[in-house]
Amino acid sequence: MGCAGMIYFSSIDKLKIEALLLNWRTEFPNMGVLAMVPEAEKSQVLKLQALCRRHQIPLCGAIFPQLIYGNEFHCSGICLLRFDIMPYVALHTGVLDDTLASAQAIALGVSPELIDDIPATLFLLLDGLLPHISTLLDELYLRLANRVHYAGVNAGSESFQAMPCLFDSYRLVGNAVLVILLKPHRGAVLEHGYQTQAQSLHATSTDGNRIIHIDWRPAFEVYQELVRAEFGVDITRENFYSYAVHFPFGILRANHCTLVRIPVMLDEDNALFCIGEVPAHSMLTLLAAPRVDSVNTVETLQQGLTELRGNPEANGVLLFYCAGRRQHMGQAAAVEELRLFSEVTRPAAVAGALALGEIGKSTLWGYPLFQNATLVTADWEIGQ
Repeated sequence: MGCAGMIYFSSIDKLKIEALLLNWRTEFPNMGVLAMVPEAEKSQVLKLQALCRRHQIPLCGAIFPQLIYGNEFHCSGICLLRFDIMPYVALHTGVLDDTLASAQAIALGVSPELIDDIPATLFLLLDGLLPHISTLLDELYLRLANRVHYAGVNAGSESFQAMPCLFDSYRLVGNAVLVILLKPHRGAVLEHGYQTQAQSLHATSTDGNRIIHIDWRPAFEVYQELVRAEFGVDITRENFYSYAVHFPFGILRANHCTLVRIPVMLDEDNALFCIGEVPAHSMLTLLAAPRVDSVNTVETLQQGLTELRGNPEANGVLLFYCAGRRQHMGQAAAVEELRLFSEVTRPAAVAGALALGEIGKSTLWGYPLFQNATLVTADWEIGQ
């Protein structure tokens, strides 16, 4: 499987990478590069930056737990994706300090690029430890509305330890958002395939991505009872991370869309810490994660890609796979989903990464939603 603009190197070979970049630039003088690097290779980012600066090749990218290329996950190497013409790119730092100011800065930077009628996707790569991603998306939508499609993923470490994970030609930073405006581009498709339970619960006290009380009781206590009653599993502070990924919450929304939130940590007050905000007074349900429908998930992605671009077999595609989903499914089942995705969509190539949260649009007005446990995919046909 191959695609001229999507190349995976199984090992970091500076000479081969340099030769590829120079060949690309000969054919496409205004090209740029999106680089995806696995956490195990994070020390290589500074070398890649120096190489691209030396040859004046624009660079942007992110560090993820692992990469995806073809039908496999990879914890070594590097994936390079070529923009034939480097798009608008901006790396915004300090997002944790002022989410509203960051949304304003992103919107101000992007808006001048949206004066034509060319369809565009606001592709966001975010530090996975940012606590107010849903708020950032809300603020962006207030400013940009449906002038863009929204897509994105969280980068960082699967250990949920803070680390610099976003970069351009000069900086490698955390607490940041890397903004890429893809034109022409018609957006991404996102799906999780989780089935909801009938019982719903009231998140009576939350703070950002912490669930403090459910139905006026300590959240962890209620969560333990739910999982024990539904699945016969006893979750403790000691085994929390190993088990909680199998029993995510769903946030029930008025438009019948269910947002997935995977509890990943307990804080010192026994509040449940999720990747992604849980609005106060949300209606929660414990998702029937063991009944994830892989076939339906992949078929939904294929149908969405076909609607976006017409020909589902035309080019390479981006694919991001939630790390929590893989932990729940298990390695073999996750790899099978990758294989099934390639079989159904039949692209020239598949490249992407293991992500720590995903952004796609709802079916209602294209409003951007932050999810866990999904697959998100998009066409890679930028500036061609």
